[in-house]
Amino acid sequence: MLHKRLIGCLTIKNNIVVQSIGFHKYLPVGRLDIAVEFLNRWGIDEIMILDIDATQENCKPNIPLLYSSTQKNFTPLGVGGGITSIEDMRKLNYLGVEKVVLNTMAIENPNIIKQATEIFGNQFVVVSLDVKKNKSNRYEIFTHGGTKATGLDPVKIAKQVADLGAGEILLTSIDRDGSQKGYDIELIESVASRIPIPLIACGGVGHPIHLHEGFQAGASACAAGNFFHFTEHSPVIVKAYLRERGVAVRIDTTISYDEAGFLENGRLAKRDQDYLEELRFQIVIEESI
Repeated sequence: MLHKRLIGCLTIKNNIVVQSIGFHKYLPVGRLDIAVEFLNRWGIDEIMILDIDATQENCKPNIPLLYSSTQKNFTPLGVGGGITSIEDMRKLNYLGVEKVVLNTMAIENPNIIKQATEIFGNQFVVVSLDVKKNKSNRYEIFTHGGTKATGLDPVKIAKQVADLGAGEILLTSIDRDGSQKGYDIELIESVASRIPIPLIACGGVGHPIHLHEGFQAGASACAAGNFFHFTEHSPVIVKAYLRERGVAVRIDTTISYDEAGFLENGRLAKRDQDYLEELRFQIVIEESI
């Protein structure tokens, strides 16, 4: 059985991790290397670092910033933002990056997808599609960090980039980004059912049930950024929530939370008093999950 994946999306602006809200409001979270280290310790399956400044300001990937972060990373890593050439991809691959995330470049120069997959393999290329509904209430792809309308239909483009060899699609709802209202299920279903490659859902997670809904809608992986930042052990706690509901996820941490209960808001329920009393007589080693 193939396990479903949880992906931590780290949005970078001004060289720090930020909380993104609707692709237009950004709140500081902290240093990239620390965010990467925490997600590794907390049981995330993959990490994607997305530098929005690099695309909007026409900059190359920030190699020094990425290098300092890769030193603390032991999970599959994808990087997006400012990637415009095969040479950029070679530099990232040399750093240990397993996947490149192509957004604007995949739309403006789709042939780069084929070139990259011929050199690095299909699994190396993730095409990111940022989507929102236009004035006609139709889904439309936006590029340049969600600022430029393209008039392109996400289903049509997803099929085209799959034919060119892309290994995965990262599908982000601009309307849901930072809303905590859940994924755009209609969007996920419309794309996932029409492509032969895995789809990563992104945009809107505010409760573990939203991740469950994303998987039910056809996503092979569910990504979140803001949701994972503010609670310790958040990925492994979410995995316990998903396992309780029959979703196959990989657990490779010492702590699993499989016996934990959950409140309606998705947070861990307090353990009963007898269990807490027993903890007084246990030796607690340094945290290692």
